[in-house]
Amino acid sequence: MTESESPRPVAAAKRRKFLVVADGTPESEIAIHFASLRAKHTDGVVTLLAVLGPPDAASQWLGVQNLMREEARSEAEAVLHKLATQVNEYSGIMPELVIREGRLADELHKFIEEDKDIAILVLASGTGKDGPGPLVSSVGNKGFPIPVTVVPGTLSEADIQALA
Repeated sequence: MTESESPRPVAAAKRRKFLVVADGTPESEIAIHFASLRAKHTDGVVTLLAVLGPPDAASQWLGVQNLMREEARSEAEAVLHKLATQVNEYSGIMPELVIREGRLADELHKFIEEDKDIAILVLASGTGKDGPGPLVSSVGNKGFPIPVTVVPGTLSEADIQALA
């Protein structure tokens, strides 16, 4: 692919964004650490995306559904702010925080399509016997219009520092 055929050119005046799905797993924290250091070393920005699951269709009462949605959003905001502090400690960068609602894969794709400054999706693989994790596994099934970096979940602090 030549440079003129690039599907997502990043404007020279914009800082490229490293997108991390912030789901509170140990893998997402490794991805955040790696993305933070890459952004620092390349004058980029980190975007943390939290996706709230769709509302429970079985809930009969709208008031209960709204309360559950508000609680989930409050929890996601708290997690994002905690992770934003980590990004800042790693890199000196204040990340962009985004909360979406819906199915994770759908919202991830929509967000990437909407924000043309997102240059790289950073994921970390799981370390358990269950495999790399559902998000990493789905990368091969659904194409992304941007590069995807999958960081091994077993990397040490020194390894992350060296690679980033």
